[in-house]
Amino acid sequence: MIQKKTRTALQKWISFQSPRSSDYLFGSRVKDNFHLSTRQYARIVKKWITSIGLDVTSYGTHSMRRTKATLIYKKTKNLRAVQILLGHTKLESTVRYLGIEVDDALELSETIDI
Repeated sequence: MIQKKTRTALQKWISFQSPRSSDYLFGSRVKDNFHLSTRQYARIVKKWITSIGLDVTSYGTHSMRRTKATLIYKKTKNLRAVQILLGHTKLESTVRYLGIEVDDALELSETIDI
């Protein structure tokens, strides 16, 4: 689910860009008809982190992904939902990714029908 502030910002971005349906939402600044690279995305995140005075060595694109997944898990205890959101094929990968104790994960796993 996209938060209200994010949705509003995206709507403004889309109206500003006026993209065609075949365009990437965040296009490359170097290549025409190409998406924003993961490297450029990392640079943007680093700039945001620096601009608000945080230590860039403590935050990054991957840590934000892990933090969101961890918060969803802590709030819902729904390991299967987190697995789907992260795109993991194996539940064990999600368990390892979140740093959950194996016994806790197995107990939760048994309560979720797939």
